[in-house]
Amino acid sequence: MAKTILIADDSESIRVVVGLALREAGFTVIVAKDGQDALDLLKENEQVSLIISDLNMPMLDGILFLKEVRKLDKFKYLPFLILTTESQDSKKMEAKNAGATGWIIKPFVKEKLIAVVNKVIR
Repeated sequence: MAKTILIADDSESIRVVVGLALREAGFTVIVAKDGQDALDLLKENEQVSLIISDLNMPMLDGILFLKEVRKLDKFKYLPFLILTTESQDSKKMEAKNAGATGWIIKPFVKEKLIAVVNKVIR
């Protein structure tokens, strides 16, 4: 059975590109338009094996979304990757302190994204 990955990004084009890359690599993909949408979808889809989230989104940004995920016992240790254009060390540290597994800078190379996903997914 294919592992399920939840993508949260307010950019439709990013959701499409990342989703396509992951589906081509054999993963099942669920997409959300922001952190709140993703949190709602996560609660409905308990078989999620990995979250990939943008940092800057409306409603619930990536850091707040991550903090909410970490409050849920079932997802306390779920791998969580931040995929963003942000590269400041302070933002990376904030994400790490909130429980992020890793940080990927946009634009990304598809093969590197898949390699990171395969490394962290359960």
